[in-house]
Amino acid sequence: MAKPEKLDLYKEFKAEYVAPKKPVLVKVSPAKYLTFAGTAKPGGPEFQAAIGALYTMAFTVKMTKKFAGQDYKVCHLEGLYWTPSGEAFSEQATETLEWKLIVRVPDFITARDLKAALAEIQARGKAAEAAQVKLETIREGRCVQLLHVGPYCDELPTIARMAAFAEEQGLKMKGPHHEIYLSDPRRVAPEKLRTILRYPVK
Repeated sequence: MAKPEKLDLYKEFKAEYVAPKKPVLVKVSPAKYLTFAGTAKPGGPEFQAAIGALYTMAFTVKMTKKFAGQDYKVCHLEGLYWTPSGEAFSEQATETLEWKLIVRVPDFITARDLKAALAEIQARGKAAEAAQVKLETIREGRCVQLLHVGPYCDELPTIARMAAFAEEQGLKMKGPHHEIYLSDPRRVAPEKLRTILRYPVK
């Protein structure tokens, strides 16, 4: 008997994950995500703990569904960033940024799946922060998107190109700043990091 193909959300929604060198408009459908919100400095200990908790939950849920016959690939880490005052995103404002780390999951994942996974994680004494992981539907709609290659601290010129493109289309970026991490910074040199940048537009 043929083994069922593992669900790959990047193939399923290929048009939403284009990574062009020039800004383009994409239509992003409503999607379910595991989320972890915080205000600590991005990259700091609390931020790293949030990543650990998010992926502990993501893989625990995935394995449970796999054994139930619904296997899928765990998606890349993504991040949403904004400032409480509503000022434009900038690397200079990292001390005041609020953020939400997210991992996309299939639509068949439910709150009951998270509850069961959390019980298993707590029984193993792993990732105490996993209790803060939520399941949310995020609706972005029409967005401007572009691939940024290089360090995260060099994103501002890329963002400026996106804003100029949006303006040429009679649109305005309305945030939050969205990053989709295609590279692992622990294994890839800063100048080679690949990150999809995305902004909803109106």
